[in-house]
This record gives sequence, structure tokens and C-alpha cells, in this order.
Amino acid sequence: MGNGALDGAVIAVAGAGGPAGRATLLRLAEAGATVIGSDNDPERLAEAVDAARYAHGGATVTGDTVDLLDLGSTREWAARTEKEFGRVDGLVHLVGGWRGSETFTKTSVDDWDLLELLLVRTVQHTSLAFHEALQRSDRGRYVLTSAAGATRPTAGNAAYAAAKAAAEAWTLAMGDYFRKAGGERGPTSAAVILVVKALVHDAMRAERPNAKFAGFTDVRDLAEAIAGVWDKPAAELNGNRLWLTEKP
Repeated sequence: MGNGALDGAVIAVAGAGGPAGRATLLRLAEAGATVIGSDNDPERLAEAVDAARYAHGGATVTGDTVDLLDLGSTREWAARTEKEFGRVDGLVHLVGGWRGSETFTKTSVDDWDLLELLLVRTVQHTSLAFHEALQRSDRGRYVLTSAAGATRPTAGNAAYAAAKAAAEAWTLAMGDYFRKAGGERGPTSAAVILVVKALVHDAMRAERPNAKFAGFTDVRDLAEAIAGVWDKPAAELNGNRLWLTEKP
């Protein structure tokens, strides 16, 4: 454990209590990173942190209950993390949420109101809170998980696709910040988007044993792709989408 690009890295994971977050905590801890997870559900977060600690006894995995809808609280989390561990080398954004409708005409604008908070506002806050620390790192990475629907929206997913597209645009703007900060040498930090069709995990398979989940990305494969971001140079990653499913 811990002899690669993530050895000794300090990685914050937003949305760490969900299935994707749990898989990511485990994978980053396995790679030798110090991992600081956040979630708005303290019990779910504690379970995810304990699971990663138990699986990798030598790893430092901690949890912070943070309201990512509050910019001040998110900035405090970023500052506290950098002060305690001396650096921040990554922010992995896994805050999720979904609302859809049968048809476009049945779309509820209330769905947008919720998804704008979960999928856009949290990205705005984590990026604004962590971007300076990530730029100070020699291997800073901001990793957003997005959906193929942002590129090709369907009629019943207007609110969800629009929110994902907005989150992608915001992340790409952050990538431009890293590009400009790097000057002639090129960026030393990167903002990158990992694109999936949808995610699947063991509980979903157990609930629907006959479902094929075609094109879905297993949360463990997503975690592997997240860890692999630190194996690639910043200039190759920055401002790009990495597709983990078939590109529309």
C-alpha cells in the first residue's frame, strides 16, 4: 500500500457517504492517500470512513460533516484540511441526486430547484473553497463525476441534464484558471470530468437480479478511474472529459 502517485497525497472527497464515495475512500486509502471524506449524513459518513479504515489499517481516513450548500462552511473545511495535513492534493466531487419525468411536458421546475442545489451549487462551493490549495499542490486535481446526459439530454431528464451540464461548465472554467496559473510551463494542477451513463453497485444488483444495467459503471470501476487521475500529467487532464461509457 502506498508506493505510487497517490502515496502521501491528501485527498478530500465530497459526498463520501454514498456507494461511490465508499468505493472511492477504499481505493484512495489502498493507494496510500490520506483521505478526508465529507457528507451531510453523519451516520452514513461514519460507516464509510470506518469501512475504509478497517480495510486498510495503516491508512489515515477521517470524516467531516460539512454543509456544502454553505460556502462559508465549505471554505472552513478546505482551510481546516490544509492546516491539519499541510496540503490538499485533490477534491473528488461525488455529490449526487436525480429527478426525472415521463415526458418533457411533465417536467417540474421544482426538480431543477433541487438539482441546481445538489449538482451545481455544491460544485461551485467546493471548487471556490479548494482551488487555491489545489493550485499550491504539485499534483492538485479537482475531479467531477458527470453523466452522459449532459452531452445528449433526453426529454424526461431536462432538469438533471441541465444541472450536470452547468456543473461541467463550471469545472471547465476552473480548468482554465489552472491553465492560466501554469503560464508557459503549462498547468501543474487539473480540473477533470469523468463521464458515466449511470452508476451501479452491489445493492442495486441484489435488488434487481435480472437487470442488465447496460452501459452502467460499477462504483469500484469509477473509484479506480478516480485513483488513475493522479497517474496522468496535469496538462493531459486539465479541462478534459474522460469517458467511462460509450460516448454519444
